[in-house]
Amino acid sequence: MIRPKIPVMPQPTGITTPPAVVQQPTTTPAPVAPAPVSASTRPTVQVTPGAVVALVGGGTAVVLVVGAVLVSMLLAVAITGASLAICALVIRSLINSEAKRR
Repeated sequence: MIRPKIPVMPQPTGITTPPAVVQQPTTTPAPVAPAPVSASTRPTVQVTPGAVVALVGGGTAVVLVVGAVLVSMLLAVAITGASLAICALVIRSLINSEAKRR
């Protein structure tokens, strides 16, 4: 049987230098003041009626655009499939009529 040759990592030859030791600088952390305690740290969101109308309008526009793109892609695939089927029928009829003449 053929046995694969496992490559052997060659040992370095010649003069080698040991890796340099990097010393981390010593720093003292600055004192941190405690944060003020509050009931809620998250800001409250105020939704106005105008913002709701804008969000609904924007969402409707996005849905309509995405729907139009998807429908147009589906229509393109359907037209391509129909045209390929018609071409296949024409080619098949040409081949059959050619075979009948012989």
